[in-house]
Order: sequence, then C-alpha cells, then structure tokens
Amino acid sequence: MRPTRSAKRAEKCNVIYNKSLLTVSECPPLGLESLKVKDNQLRASSYKRRGLGPHRGRLNIQSGVDDGDIYDGGWCAQYRDKMQWLEVDALRLTRFIGVILQGRSSIWSWNVVHTYKVQFSNDSLVWKPCMNGTEEAVFEGNQDTETPVLALFSTSTVARYIRINPQTWYQNGTQGDICLRAEVLGCTLPDPNNIYAWQTQPTESKDKLDFRHHNYKEMRKLMKSVNEACPDITRIYSIGKSYTGLKLYVMEISDNPGKHELGEPEFRYVAGMHGNEVLGRELLLNLMQYMCQEYKQGDQRIVHLVTETRIHLLPSMNPDGYEMAFKKGSELAGWGFGRYSYEGIDMNHNFADLNSGMWSAIELATDQSKLINHYFPIPEQYTSEEAFVASETRAVINWMQNIPFVLSANLHGGELVVVYPFDMTRDWAPHEHTPTADESFFRWLATVYASTNQVMSNPDRRPCHNKDFIRYNNIINGAAWHNVPGSMNDFSYLHTNCFEVTVELSCDKFPHASELPIEWENNRESLLVYMEQVHRGIKGVVRDKDTEAGIADAIIKVDDIDHHIRSVTDGDYWRLLNPGEYQVTVSAEGYFPSSRTCQVMYDHYPTICDFRLTKMPKQRLKDILARGGKLPKDLQLRRLKPGKF
Repeated sequence: MRPTRSAKRAEKCNVIYNKSLLTVSECPPLGLESLKVKDNQLRASSYKRRGLGPHRGRLNIQSGVDDGDIYDGGWCAQYRDKMQWLEVDALRLTRFIGVILQGRSSIWSWNVVHTYKVQFSNDSLVWKPCMNGTEEAVFEGNQDTETPVLALFSTSTVARYIRINPQTWYQNGTQGDICLRAEVLGCTLPDPNNIYAWQTQPTESKDKLDFRHHNYKEMRKLMKSVNEACPDITRIYSIGKSYTGLKLYVMEISDNPGKHELGEPEFRYVAGMHGNEVLGRELLLNLMQYMCQEYKQGDQRIVHLVTETRIHLLPSMNPDGYEMAFKKGSELAGWGFGRYSYEGIDMNHNFADLNSGMWSAIELATDQSKLINHYFPIPEQYTSEEAFVASETRAVINWMQNIPFVLSANLHGGELVVVYPFDMTRDWAPHEHTPTADESFFRWLATVYASTNQVMSNPDRRPCHNKDFIRYNNIINGAAWHNVPGSMNDFSYLHTNCFEVTVELSCDKFPHASELPIEWENNRESLLVYMEQVHRGIKGVVRDKDTEAGIADAIIKVDDIDHHIRSVTDGDYWRLLNPGEYQVTVSAEGYFPSSRTCQVMYDHYPTICDFRLTKMPKQRLKDILARGGKLPKDLQLRRLKPGKF
C-alpha cells in the first residue's frame, strides 16, 4: 500500500547494506524467527493460500516436502504488483533499525524479492515511508532463496508497525510470485507509565551466568574459569581435534575428577555436532557454571548429582562449523551455513551404520538364539584411514569406547522435540516407526525432557516449521520422523552400553544473544532431571565368587528385552529400566550363569543387584595352575577322573 500524503514527514531513513555481518547489534530481532512474534502480529495485503499466509513469512522457516500444504516456506502474495506488503505489529512503540530478508523455502519453487521499500505507522492507518533524501528508499533484497540479506537504517524510526513492500522480484515470465521470509530489528521503548505491562515477556534469568555467544577462545576461557572456581569437582580434558586443529574440550564434573568410581554411572551431554545449531553449546556452558555455583552454595540436588554421577559435557563437537557460523552472526548464518564439518561432512550421518548389519543377520539367521544384540563390531572398512569419517567423529567414537557411559543426550537445534532411536528405518523407507528393544524406556527418557521443558510442554505453542510435534507430546521415534543412517544415537545403543536421545532445543538454530537467558530458564530443569535418569533401573557389581574380584565383560541379560549390556573393567554395570520386576541373568566366559529377580521401584535411585559367579571347573583349574597355586581336593578328584575336564 502506498503511504498517504497526510502521513507525518518521515525521518531520513538511509540504508546501510551489509550482506555478511551484522555490524550494529544495539537492537535485537523482534522475534519472527524465534516465534516471539505471534501469528496474530503478522498481516499481509494478500496471500495465495493458508500455507503461504503472513504467519509463514518468518526468517529461516522451513517448508514441507510438498508445495501446497499448510506448512509452506514463506509468505506469498496473491497478486503480483507493487502494492503488496507484509506487516509486523510490534505491539508497542519500537525503534526500528533494520530488516533482514530471505527468499521462499521450497524444493520445487524459486521465489525471491530483489528490491523492497519500508513503511512505518503508529496506528496502521497512516503510513510514512522510509526516505533516502527526498525519495523513498529502495532496499536490496535477495538474489537466492537462502542467503539472509541485511539492510540497516542509518537513522532509526520510532513506530508500532512496520511494512515490507516488495518492488521487484524474480518473475520467471508471468509465473513469478512475490514471496519472502523476514526478520525485523528493533528496540522496544521504555514504558514508564506501565502501559504495556500486559504484553511484557520475561527476558532475564535469576541465575547469574555468562549469557552470550562464545567463540572458541571465549569458550575455552569460560571453561577455565569454571575449573578455577571449582577445582575439586571439575576437570577439563580434550578427546581429540577438529579438522583445523581446534581441540574438542570436555568439562568433567565429579567429586573425584579423572577417575571412574566403582558403582558410579557415567553421563554425557554432547552439543554442537552441527556447528550452526548453537543453543546446546551455550546451555552446556551455562550448566557447568550453574553446577559449580550451586555446589559451592550447598544445593543438595546438585551436590547429590556431583557426588553420585560422573558427568561429562562436550559443548562443541564441531568447532570448525561453529566458528564459520559465529563470524556470520545469529541472523545472517542462514539455515545451513556452518552445519557441516570443515570437510563438508554431516556428522549426524557419519557414525558407522550398525543397523544394517544387525537386520541382515536377523533375516539370515536360522537360530535366533545365537544372534548378538549388543556391542556390534564396527565394520573394517569404516575404520580404515581412507574411510570418509570426520576426525571429530573418530574422536567421539574413541571417547565412547574408553569411558563406560550409561546415558547421553545429543543437543541439536531447529525444532522443538526429543528424538529417540532407532533413527534409521529398517527398509530404507523415508520414515517408518522403528523401535529398539528398549522402546518403553526411551519413550520415558524423551518424555522426561520434553515434559519439563517450558516451551515444549506449552500446549498453546506454535509448531516450528512443517511438522506438529505437539500431537506426539513432543517426542518421536527418529525413524518415524525421517531416515538417518549412521546416527550417533543408534551407534551408541548398538556399540556401547549407552542409551542416547537427540534433543531439538529451539525453532531458531542460532538464537540472538538476548534470548539466551530465557532459553536457559526453558531448559534448566530439563537438563537436570534428564541427568538424574542415569540412576533409574538396576546396577551392581559382577564378582568372582571365590576371589571377590570384579569380572569385566560379563553379559547382563534382562528377560523379554532383546538387548544386553556388559559389565566394565571393575565388574560394575548399570541397566536402565522402567519400574517393574525383572528376571536378570548374568554370564561370563569360564563361569556358570547366575539369575535373580530384580525389582525396580519408582524411587530416584537404582536397585542394587549384585552377582557372584562361580567358575567352571576347567577355568578354575587353569587359573590356579597359572598362579602356581595348590589344587583343592575337589579339583584333584575331578582331574583324576577321565572325561571330567
């Protein structure tokens, strides 16, 4: 809509173009991308259909696979003329400083706005244009559909409403539609008379933490400061290096750092597998600060976690990708920039595919009882130096093999849902529910995080992009969502004792720094309560009945659950289970198997189920002779009788 001549004289609104770096950060995004701006705050002159309505005109919103559904990839005007506009109601007087524009997200269509004008209003009736001297300013838009383009106004304008008014667009003959995705930068003005109190949203956290985005050097500095503040319960170590040589730092939190303690489970959080999904990185940095502070203040919940659990936090699995996205900035990195490793590897598909081998063995087996169902070996071709495996992936696999993790979560971004394995479909279908033998416990784990997350658990929240996870209670089997061969979740479950889920933390992969305090508030309880689940189920020590020495690699089998685990170096084990009564059988090479019933209660601590195994006579004889010991009478008699050994 053309602004009326009765509009008040506009301030000069010259524009500064910057396509790669947000140099002015005095005003944050209003929140079209983060959904802070609600659907009813967006209006348009027209729109083609519901799926291309103004509520879809949000920066980085992703479309579904099919054009034409209700989850399309932007706002598209019904008409193709210069009178079309997308309007944002900031709800209160705001100092607008700029606009970020993006084309339509679609795998079938190509729609971008090349140039546009901007107009402002206090009442949505009278509009004034953004001027460039004596003429209306015309801003550069997009040349492709994905790269966000920023226009900063050299002089800010105070108003309640802002309109984006496309002037030229990719026409494709007579078929080109006016389509865009956008973000608006602006600072809300002070409200001394408390006029807008009803619409004020919390933006702070009661916790005094370092809420900002940390590049590699700043992350390392923060971790060092936490270690110096709590040297008795923290340790920093590296599990390897990225392709460019950046170390993959881990913060360990434990009352005895650097040592596996008998009976104490090992837990890990991994963030930043995709370098541009940055919220997990900041949450883990917040978490290590928070646990240090609360431990020193005697918070009994944190004290219990620290003394009863060995916790490992890897905030950045892909530091190379993060550094690339960080240099672009939170709004200009786009949806994919920095996702991959420096070599271009998607680490979420880079772990060994153990699923295919397992399912092939099941199909070919004539005796199902002889099939292995845990500790699947890594294929030889995957371990070769020529294999296309990221150095970061190799480092994490080595980490998994060296520490007996029991429970883990892999923190991602771009959606709001908790995803549990399997992530890979059995027949390579695009998506199909593919459960593990521990389906019920994985659903419990996912529900624990989702139900305590303040955004996921909000029944009135809006879906992020193209799938409504609210109808699934914000949890989903990974393969039912989309097929992901070579995921870390599946590898962890099939190759180690560790259960792992993926947490998609936010609709916005790279939230603005101003949103980090409230994101911490949204996730703090979830992060803590999920860690506490490592103490659910049964645990114990498998020992030699005669020597009381721990037995490593004993197999722990739970009846009716076709997935075993193994004891670790000192003979201790942890088996995650929901409440119930279980028949548990433990076996080890050279020993008679032993079975007992273990009852798992609803308590927040595990049931102790220890096992003492008796050596088979042949093995017992070998051990005594190897030590040069004297044979007891029962073995002497057995040795004299033919056929006994």
